[in-house]
Amino acid sequence: MKKTIFITGTSTGFGKLTTITLSKAGYIVIAGMRETNGKNETVAKELSSIPNVEVVEIDVTSDASVKNAFRYTLDKYGKIDVLVNNAGLAGFGLVEAFSIDQIKKFFEVNFYGVVRTYQAVLPSMRQAKNGLIINLTSGASAHSLPFMGPYLASKFSVEAITESLQDELKQFNIENVTIQPGVYPTEMNSGIKQGNNSDLEKITEEYNPVASEMFNAIGAGLFGKMQEFNMNPQTIADGILELVEMEEGTRPLRFPLDAIAQGTDIDFINARADFKTKWVSKYNS
Repeated sequence: MKKTIFITGTSTGFGKLTTITLSKAGYIVIAGMRETNGKNETVAKELSSIPNVEVVEIDVTSDASVKNAFRYTLDKYGKIDVLVNNAGLAGFGLVEAFSIDQIKKFFEVNFYGVVRTYQAVLPSMRQAKNGLIINLTSGASAHSLPFMGPYLASKFSVEAITESLQDELKQFNIENVTIQPGVYPTEMNSGIKQGNNSDLEKITEEYNPVASEMFNAIGAGLFGKMQEFNMNPQTIADGILELVEMEEGTRPLRFPLDAIAQGTDIDFINARADFKTKWVSKYNS
């Protein structure tokens, strides 16, 4: 029987590519996106025309929308084998220059959106005693950078709950994986898709010109590396396919896909796991 895979945030970028890639591999893909009869109507029709794909309306910031999307999918297909939490909101700015409401937007999409989908899908996965949930976080999976504090805080939070859930859900054979994508030329990074940037302009001005110079230098460095390493978004879609097709019980907790990091991300993940093992041993001894 074909696996049924639910993906959020499929109107652009990684989500759209993953929908196409997994459907070509023969999986049933539920492509979740907002405004299927509005601004995303064209892409919704495009994906709906692909074999094995059904587009479903979902807004991950809405409890009701998430519940309705998952209830519809489970009623029609009987199961969801894999959930890919791809929907995300990015943005830049000084921490002090973000209003609280603007910071909340990051968490509504990037963190609470993930929690909502977990709560919607876990009852069926626990009953089936099987499942895979893949969460896209950030290449900076456990450290921060200037001008990205609130965004990365929301992504770190997903890393935290994924690690907790990995142990909590083990008895139900439900695996959890985070993907650390690094910098790729998607609509989120190119400026085509509007970001959630800092909104307190007067405070930003008080940090200038130093802040602007620093921001421009970091941006030039990141985008220069993106070109140097030819960062292709298809890498993420292929990585998700690889995870889906891995033997059950063999999937890693963290799955970095960042060529720019040149292996330092893997070193960091291994070091963190090693320190956690040591910490747990001290508390349990």
